[in-house]
Amino acid sequence: MRVLNRTIAIAAALALPAPALAQAAGVPCLTAQEFTAVSTFALPGVIRGAAQRCTPVLPSDAFLRSQSENLAKRYSAGRDRSWPQAKAAFFKIGGGMDPQAASLLKAMPDENLKPFVEGAVTTMVGQQLPTDRCSAVDRLVMLLSPLPAESTAEVIGLAAGLGARSGQARVGKFTICKA
Repeated sequence: MRVLNRTIAIAAALALPAPALAQAAGVPCLTAQEFTAVSTFALPGVIRGAAQRCTPVLPSDAFLRSQSENLAKRYSAGRDRSWPQAKAAFFKIGGGMDPQAASLLKAMPDENLKPFVEGAVTTMVGQQLPTDRCSAVDRLVMLLSPLPAESTAEVIGLAAGLGARSGQARVGKFTICKA
């Protein structure tokens, strides 16, 4: 679960320029609900990025090689409901970004911003997921695949929330707020 949480965190941060994230004064925290919304929205891009990154190193019968696109499409179907809260969380994570960049992104209509964020998520995961974790990610995605997208995101959010209670909730450039 930690690998997927980390991947989702990378994906969430992807929509924002890396130098802008580094400029953030403090480490923002997301509530479990915000993290779940980000997860719901980002899952299709995370799955596509993981499949792109891992296909060369996984066996031919691996789940990501054979079922990732079907799963990404299925998970895409209901994610628009999570967009308003996910969008707010993406901007919360990037609170320290360049004001001009923030204004530009905030001015983008949702029909342009959503594919931009998804493309950024897919690209980042596809470039940064360590290939030595591909087998674990493949197995995790396969185990979670029978669940609907919202339930998968809730499981990821629950795991992240448990980390918040234990004080181990730093995920990439942000933390999960203590409940």
